[in-house]
Amino acid sequence: MKKLFLIISLISLSFALHAQENEADLKTLINQSFVYFPQFKELGQAVDVEQQRIALAKAAGLPSIQAGGSYRYINPVSEISIPAGNSMLEFQIMPKSNYSASLDLNYTLWDFGVVKAGVDRAKAGLQYAKENLEFNRNQMAFQVSSIYYQIAYLKEAIAIQDSVVNFLEVNKKDTEIKFRNGDALKYDVLSIQSSIDQEGNRKIDLQNDLNKQYALMEYATGARIKASSSNFVFPAQNKYDLNEALAEAQNNNPEFRLIKARIEQAEAELKVSQTNGKPSLVMSGGTGYKNGFTPDINKFRYNYSAGVTLNIPIYQGGRARKQVRLSQSQLLQSKFSEESLSNSYRKDIQQAMVDITSNTSSLVNSGRQVTEAKEAQKLAHSRYRNGIGTNLELTNASTNVQKAELTNLRYKYQLCVAQLTIAKLTGLKYW
Repeated sequence: MKKLFLIISLISLSFALHAQENEADLKTLINQSFVYFPQFKELGQAVDVEQQRIALAKAAGLPSIQAGGSYRYINPVSEISIPAGNSMLEFQIMPKSNYSASLDLNYTLWDFGVVKAGVDRAKAGLQYAKENLEFNRNQMAFQVSSIYYQIAYLKEAIAIQDSVVNFLEVNKKDTEIKFRNGDALKYDVLSIQSSIDQEGNRKIDLQNDLNKQYALMEYATGARIKASSSNFVFPAQNKYDLNEALAEAQNNNPEFRLIKARIEQAEAELKVSQTNGKPSLVMSGGTGYKNGFTPDINKFRYNYSAGVTLNIPIYQGGRARKQVRLSQSQLLQSKFSEESLSNSYRKDIQQAMVDITSNTSSLVNSGRQVTEAKEAQKLAHSRYRNGIGTNLELTNASTNVQKAELTNLRYKYQLCVAQLTIAKLTGLKYW
């Protein structure tokens, strides 16, 4: 029974591990992060909030209708005395108990573009919220891609370590046979074992880094992936020169579009500021029932009213002019930030292009070094087995293969990251 329980537990654990670590392509993971990561829910809600602001701004130009009712007791009230023969007639000008029920309407006929400026400002806010969502998607895509290729790099590096350890294990077995036959020293066996332990520790460090990248991927996407070496190639190639790449970034990169949306916001805010202190023409009207009309002041009677009011602000302490100057300064600040961003992007694009050129050239040389190092390793192994070469010669040959393969891998990874950086800077949607 215990064995059966152990077998069932191992099978369950195997399925759990398989469910946690699945192969997934880069596009799937990036789009999954857009759905999974909580920040995108917040950004999506921000877009909805700005849409509600547009509806609210438009509502400022619609008529307003209010219904009301009131009761008011007044005492004393004014009275008029009129002589009537030998007596005096007393008349109240207003009742002591005043009742009123009314329906009132207000509508702005002319506001010098105040409502329109408010709607335009709300629309600019919506555009900014949308661009901010795209900007964060671009940032998240870059982060997920960086983790994805780092995982691929570490798995390749671990595979190289495994090949080195396997080679040393074979070498150790040959040396142990030589030692038993008196053709090698105990020192040789211990030296190889020390190299095996050293390479094993390097693999442990690489595996530790790989586990951290798995944790980061799970944090960003909710998925634990198993990247293969075939995925260690960025899907888009750089085909721009510096000026073309910068122009592409200015047109398509979400950060540039975000700044342009901020400039539009500042321009809309300036127009709103320029409408402060403008006159307004308001139509008002009302109808309802109330008492207080002669000759029977206590009787409820139907009444109505209509009119037009012109409001002309004369002095407000200079607030309107100060607000306009503030809005103009904020607009100028946003325009300067666009220039600063262009300068920064030029530098980043140029550096990424230098990395692409450098790593592409280095890959050619490192590829030859790998081939040459492997040939030298085969010769050293053959010489050692035939009793011509030494253990030190064989160990050095193995170390050279490891260094050449890791160097070649590093150039591939750096080239991939540089291409990924260009895609991020130019705003390429590779997902």
